[in-house]
Amino acid sequence: MERGAGYLLHRLADELATNTMIVVEEVDAAIDAIEEQVFGHPTPSTLQEIFTMKRALLRLRRTIGPQREALNKLARGDFAVVRSDDQIYFRDVYDHLVRLHEISENLRDLVGSALDSYLSVVNNRMNEVMKVLTVITTLFMPLSFLAGFFGMNFFQPTVPLAAWTGRTAFWLMLAAMILSPLGMAIFMGRRRWL
Repeated sequence: MERGAGYLLHRLADELATNTMIVVEEVDAAIDAIEEQVFGHPTPSTLQEIFTMKRALLRLRRTIGPQREALNKLARGDFAVVRSDDQIYFRDVYDHLVRLHEISENLRDLVGSALDSYLSVVNNRMNEVMKVLTVITTLFMPLSFLAGFFGMNFFQPTVPLAAWTGRTAFWLMLAAMILSPLGMAIFMGRRRWL
């Protein structure tokens, strides 16, 4: 108080900038943890954490921006309450806020990259699941067709069906039902679809 209101204002602004730096470092550590989660085992809660970080960084940006402008005016001597020998202190705090603003912008970029990575990892996993389900469906399609076609009941046939209902036909159909999915699996394996 003995050094004047300008110096007191500088001390308060400097303490505010220091506390903001601590918050920014905590956010940075939280983003690192989110990135590890994204590449380790992403869950829907990971997405929630990413959006929480985005909101926090947006709030931080809205807080730092006006403070930076106010301290720029104080550092230039636009106010009579700030003596010319105290302006250098405000320039120091202004530099801190400029650096904080740049760091917060970089953190926003990191969060955006983490979101893109999360979506990419989830889409890749979904593609793998869809590939497996497609292969299973494709392998069982001939079985379904053969079982459906030869499983129909014919009432009062107009032609003799002894050739289609004998043991030879049974074994041929059984072989076709086993070999067609097996052949498709070998084909897909050679094409590296599995």
